Amino acid sequence: MKRRDSLKALTLSSLGITALNPQVALAEQRELDTQMPPETPLKIPNGRTKDEAIRDAKLLKEKFLTPSEMATIKVLVDIIIPADEKSGSATQAGVPDFIEFIVKDMPQYQTPLRGGLKWLDLESNKRFKKIFTLCTKAQQIQIVDDIAYPEKAKPMHSQGVAFFNMMRNLTASGFYTTRIGIDDLGYVGNTPNVWEGVPADVLKQYGVSYDS
Repeated sequence: MKRRDSLKALTLSSLGITALNPQVALAEQRELDTQMPPETPLKIPNGRTKDEAIRDAKLLKEKFLTPSEMATIKVLVDIIIPADEKSGSATQAGVPDFIEFIVKDMPQYQTPLRGGLKWLDLESNKRFKKIFTLCTKAQQIQIVDDIAYPEKAKPMHSQGVAFFNMMRNLTASGFYTTRIGIDDLGYVGNTPNVWEGVPADVLKQYGVSYDS
């Protein structure tokens, strides 16, 4: 699914899920089994006020998303921005951790995000009798294709469309504000370069030339 180019232009109430508990538990255990050792805590960037630094440090220590929710997010963001020959995937850029921070920093995202993740598992269970992370890649893409294009989506998928729109925005925001994303855009910023004079075609256009 080629969504990376279109994403470069971008810079629900909770649902019951009792019937999915065994599958959620399985997904949580699988995520726990594959977790890496804890990383060194992030340093608070320079330029923050004392209150901002204290608040950021507090948010970084808290956890909102469950292991199974994070597992779903990792799959979903890598569908939105997969690795390619030029750069890494959204997960490799740290987008899931970015989303974890954002939902704590901006609590208004919490209910729509959690509700959307539950909708995704319910839809997956309805179609394939298993939660989203346990589906095959083809099955996951089938669901995503039904909610990724608002103008083509069916009314019955409206909640999924709203959720995916939010996830796409969060994924693009997280990805393109990392070094991997910036390099993918080709943005170099205020970097020194070598001036080699006016290009030859411009000189020719105006009928001028450098003195010999």
